[in-house]
Amino acid sequence: MKKVIMRLVVALVVLIILAVLALGLFLDSAIKRGVETFGPKLTKVDITLQSVNLSILSGSGSIKGLVVGNPEGFSEPSAIRVGSASLSLKPSSLLSDKIVIKSIKVEAPEITYETTLRTSNLDKILANVKEATGGGETEPAKPEEPAQPQEAKPAKKLEVDEFIITGGKVRGSVTGVGGVTVPLPDIRLTDLGTGPEGITAAELAERVLAAIKTGAAKAVSGSAGDLGKMATSAVKDAGGTGSNAVQSITKGIGGLFKKDK
Repeated sequence: MKKVIMRLVVALVVLIILAVLALGLFLDSAIKRGVETFGPKLTKVDITLQSVNLSILSGSGSIKGLVVGNPEGFSEPSAIRVGSASLSLKPSSLLSDKIVIKSIKVEAPEITYETTLRTSNLDKILANVKEATGGGETEPAKPEEPAQPQEAKPAKKLEVDEFIITGGKVRGSVTGVGGVTVPLPDIRLTDLGTGPEGITAAELAERVLAAIKTGAAKAVSGSAGDLGKMATSAVKDAGGTGSNAVQSITKGIGGLFKKDK
């Protein structure tokens, strides 16, 4: 009888371990699929993620190879590239209505701040996110097409105690001209969604993108003169003229960065 009980216990332990491993694999693929499916709907740009690794038992995880594409009308291949990022969460919160993430640390991201002198790629992406979260302008519903009520399962809310971006670089560029690369100041956001209602993934993305845009503008603003000269040289090569070209273009670039700081 004891042998039978022992076998049952061992079998139960094995099943539990296999269930945890299967759940971990399922979460990894679900997170990757969610980022690559939900992300483009939110930002209106392509998003790819190489891999996700999350340990349910320890609450630690990592992501690798996150690439956020550039909006239409911009020439650089991407807006944001993240080689690796780590996170730490409260495992028990995965089963609750609000997932508690203790920390997210993004290391050495490559940010592209590309401007057309009227707007920038980061401004465009952020505007798309704000529109998706209800913060932007939306078209009013047509009287003949009343909105139909829909029942949907509430999305998981988040709490992020600390979000850190460190060791990053910013490539400031003018569309079709070229650019300069400068260090990105470290970014630290705290106490996001700590209230009872938490914060949605879309709202978190908006807060982080806004901080990245501000940090990138601040970093690149000191190179406005160099970018202005590059743009002016390109205009002259294309047959443009004007003795005040450098001053005009430099002022335009500097004004854009100053506005976003």
